[in-house]
Amino acid sequence: MATTGAGPRLVSVSTARLETFADGVFAIAATLLILNVDSQVKEGSSAIGHQLVEIWPSYIGYAVSFVTIGIIWSNHHTVMAQLERVNRTFLLLNVFLLMCVAFLPFPTRLVAENLRDRTELQPAALAYGATMTAMSICYLSLWLYAISGRRLLRDDSDPRTVSGITRSYLPGFPSYLTATLVALVSPLASVAFFGAIALFYVIDSSFFGDEVIGAVP
Repeated sequence: MATTGAGPRLVSVSTARLETFADGVFAIAATLLILNVDSQVKEGSSAIGHQLVEIWPSYIGYAVSFVTIGIIWSNHHTVMAQLERVNRTFLLLNVFLLMCVAFLPFPTRLVAENLRDRTELQPAALAYGATMTAMSICYLSLWLYAISGRRLLRDDSDPRTVSGITRSYLPGFPSYLTATLVALVSPLASVAFFGAIALFYVIDSSFFGDEVIGAVP
């Protein structure tokens, strides 16, 4: 949203336009995940039925990362609903977040390709964890910057809603960092940890998210 007299760092970019751009990135990233699954089926290498069973790690990687992207998209919508305007710093932080989202299909494929034989699972899990940790840092930074001094918040935003959103975002960074470090000891446990984090956020959004989202003006 364009503003006047609010300082040189405010730009004429509406939150609606930013959301449209972000939605496009989320959609592309989610689409690339299924293309990773499709690429695992090789023509003429073996019976199709055998291949479909053999690539089971790709299904797991697809499900976990798709759910993760879906949760991030939902949270992004919640964030944007609280904002009155954006500025250059916020736009840059948003670009870093979307860069991580767009990159996610790559480490997802690495994990899926190495989950069965596990010989190179550790670097794959570390790559996935580094991506998710960076993404969580970008997300938290984005939100904390927006609410600091209420610089970008709507005038009618509910402080209780803002606090609730903050509390829901805080566990992300330490959780993903811990799961990443676990890969140094047990890559398989690390991958399971990432799956558990995704499941936690699904449950959190399903049972506790309505209170926050419902309070969004």
